[in-house]
Amino acid sequence: MLVNSLARCAGTAFLALAVMLGTAGVRTEAQQSQVLPSPGALLLAKQLVNLKKAQFAIWESVVPGVIEQAKNALLQTNPALSKELDTVAVQLRGEFAPRSNELLDLVANLYARQFTETELSQIVAFYRSPIGGKLLAKEPAVNDESLGLVQQWASKFSDEVIVRIRAEMKKKGYDL
Repeated sequence: MLVNSLARCAGTAFLALAVMLGTAGVRTEAQQSQVLPSPGALLLAKQLVNLKKAQFAIWESVVPGVIEQAKNALLQTNPALSKELDTVAVQLRGEFAPRSNELLDLVANLYARQFTETELSQIVAFYRSPIGGKLLAKEPAVNDESLGLVQQWASKFSDEVIVRIRAEMKKKGYDL
C-alpha cells in the first residue's frame, strides 16, 4: 500500500512537473542540453523551487520510500531479521532525510536550464505577487483533482478501446 501511495504521489509530481516544463520551454532541446545555467539563474531557480515547495513536498516521501523498499527486499532474503531491519530503516530515515534536498536542487537546475535569468526573475516576481501566491495555494488541490479526472477519463477510454479492439478482432474471426 505504501508503494502504491508513493507511486501515485510521485506520478502526480512528475506529471505536474512535465506539464509545467513541457509547455514552458522557449529554447530548443539541443540548446537546453548545451547551456549551463548561470549562478544567478541557479539562485533564482532555487528561489522559485522554494516558493513552489508545497508542490514538491510529496517528494519528501521518496527517501523513506526507497529505504522501505530496500528494507523489504532484504527482508525477503532473511525474514528472521525483521526487527533488526526495522531498526536500521528508522535510523536511515533520519540520517538520509536531508537527501530529499537533492531532488529540489535537481529541479532548480532544470528550471535554470529551461529559463533565462530574466525569465526566472519575472517568474519569481509573479509567484511573490498576490495572484501568484493564490496560484501556489490552490495549485496542489487543482493538481490532485486533475489527476483524479485524468484517471477517470483514462478508465472510461480504456473500456472504449477494449470494445473497439474486440469488434475489430471479431471482424477477423476472433472472439475475445
